Amino acid sequence: MAVPEVDAPARPVRKRAPAPARPAPSAQEVVASHRDDATGELFGIGELCAEFGLSPRALRFYEDKGLLAPRRVNGTRVYTRRDRARLALILRSKAIGASLAEIKHYLDLYGARGEGRVQQLKYVIARTDDAIRELELKRAHIDATLAELRVINATAREQLASK
Repeated sequence: MAVPEVDAPARPVRKRAPAPARPAPSAQEVVASHRDDATGELFGIGELCAEFGLSPRALRFYEDKGLLAPRRVNGTRVYTRRDRARLALILRSKAIGASLAEIKHYLDLYGARGEGRVQQLKYVIARTDDAIRELELKRAHIDATLAELRVINATAREQLASK
């Protein structure tokens, strides 16, 4: 068994200089470092905002409502192809007048691996059938109103012309 030397001089303790502070990586750097080069399946918030013409606030709003669930890498939102597809569906659904609750219901029907695709299609058929009926009824009312306005307009023109 080795016995330490008592009279050995103490080694000076060397303090390491603190490592220079590295700036936090940008969102693009985080996404790029986690992106699969072969598929390019990850997107940063800036990329999706630019592609869809949205503000980051709008994207975060959809996240808060449970419509999107991006991954977090070092605190940065990283969106997958699935998130991108969901965003496209959200915007398309909003454009045809669907409420956020309806959109969430539709997206939730899909399931984790697409097992609810049939239920989604049935929901879309029922929802679009209702919307078509409603719009056709509105169109019939608009056509009737236009016809009435044309009669009133023509009558007023005839009365004005006879004076």
